[in-house]
Amino acid sequence: MQLQDLFITPFYLVLFYALAYAIRPKVTNVFTVKYFIPALTLKFVGAIALGLIYQFYYGGGDTFNYHYHATIINEAFKESFSTGLKLITASENSPEITRYTARMFWFGASGGDNTEFFVVRIVAWLGLLCFNCYTVLALFFALISFTGVWAMYIVFIRLYPAAYKQLATAAFFLPSVFFWGSGLMKDSLCLGALGWVFYGFYYGLILKRNILRAALFGGVGAYLLIMIKVYILMSFLAPALFWVFNENSQRISNAFLRSLLKPFFVVVGLTVGYFGSVNLTEGDERFDVDKIGERSRITQQALYSRTKDQGSGYNIGKLDGSLGSIASVAPQAVFVTLYRPFVWESRNPIMFLSALEALWFSWFTMSILLKAGVMRSIRLIGARPVLSFCLIFTIILAIGVGVNSGNFGTLVRYKIPLMPFYLSALIILYADATRKPQATQARRAVAA
Repeated sequence: MQLQDLFITPFYLVLFYALAYAIRPKVTNVFTVKYFIPALTLKFVGAIALGLIYQFYYGGGDTFNYHYHATIINEAFKESFSTGLKLITASENSPEITRYTARMFWFGASGGDNTEFFVVRIVAWLGLLCFNCYTVLALFFALISFTGVWAMYIVFIRLYPAAYKQLATAAFFLPSVFFWGSGLMKDSLCLGALGWVFYGFYYGLILKRNILRAALFGGVGAYLLIMIKVYILMSFLAPALFWVFNENSQRISNAFLRSLLKPFFVVVGLTVGYFGSVNLTEGDERFDVDKIGERSRITQQALYSRTKDQGSGYNIGKLDGSLGSIASVAPQAVFVTLYRPFVWESRNPIMFLSALEALWFSWFTMSILLKAGVMRSIRLIGARPVLSFCLIFTIILAIGVGVNSGNFGTLVRYKIPLMPFYLSALIILYADATRKPQATQARRAVAA
C-alpha cells in the first residue's frame, strides 16, 4: 500500500456505493434490502483489513505478489500499448517481453499458463482502470466476490424464504469468509465464481427460469473456477447433478413411482457427476483422478513439515499416494476442516478467531443433532434435495482441503467456499427440526 491509496480509494468507494445503490432495487425486496449495503461494506472492510494484516503482520504475501506482477505489466503498457497487451496475454516468453518477464517469478519456465498468472492478468486489466492502486484493486475483488455471494443468497432464500435472516448470516457475516474471501486473492474470485455457478445451476437446470442469464453467469463462474481452482468445481459437480435428478424425482406425484425411480435418479446423478469431474480434469497433472492420491500426499507432507514446528500443522493420518489412503483418512479430514483448530491449538490471534468460529460450528451442529435426533435429521435431509446437495458438497470439498492443507493457516482459506453452504444447510435443517411457525406474508415476499 502506498500514499496514493489514501487519495484514490475514497473516490472509488463513492463510485462503488453509487453503483450499489443504483442496482439494489433490482436485486432486493422489502426483507432483503437491509442486508445489501451492510454486506457490501463488510466485504470492503475485509478487503482493506486483509491488505493491512499482510503488510503489517505477515510482512508480505501473495496479495502483494499479485500487485507486484500487475505493476510490471502496467509499466509495459506505459511503454506502449502493444507491449503491454503482448505481456498480459502471453503464454510463453518472447524477445519483446523478456525484460519484463525476467522480473516476474510467476511467469516461470512454463510461461503464463498457471493459475497465479491468470489472476495476475485479471489484476492487471483492473489496474488499468484505477492507476494500479492496490487498495482499489482489493475493493474490485471484494465487489466481484460480493456479486456471487449475493447471487448465492438469492437462491437460498428462494428455496427457504422463512429463514432469510439466518441465511444472511451464512452468506455474508461469517468472519473467516468475509475476511479471506474479500481481498486481492484467489479465494475472493473463487467464492464469487462459486456463487454464480450455484445461481446458474439452480435457475438454469432446476427452476428453469431466466435460462440465458443463468447460463451466462454460471458459465463465467465455471470458467473462473476451471482456470483458478478447478477442484472446487469438481467438488460441486457431482452433488449438483445429483440435486437435479433428486429434485426431478420429488416432482413425480405418484408416490409408488417416485419410490421406484428415486434410486435410478440417485445412481444416474452421481455417475454423471463423477464422469463429468473426471473429464473436466483429464490431462491436468494437479487434479487428474489417476494422480490425485500421489499429488495429495506430496502437498500434505510439504505443508505439514513446513509448519509443524510453529504449532499450526496437523496430521490426519498416513497417505501413501493411493485413493484408498485418502478414503481411510476422509472422516478425519472432514472433522478437521469443519471443527478445528480447537481453541487450545491456537498459536496467534488469527488462528484463535478461526478456532472460535470452529467451536461455534461444533456447538451448532451438536445442538441440531440433539434437538432433532440423528435419524430424524437424516430423514429431513432426504426430504429436501437442497440439503442433500449442500452436505454432499461440503463433505467432498472438506475431504479435499482437509487432506491437502496440512496446516491451519492454509486450511482457513481453502475451506471458505464450503462454509456458507454448510451453515445454510444447518440453518434450514434447524428450522425444519424445530418447526417454528413463520409469517406467510414474509415467505411469499422473500421468495418473489
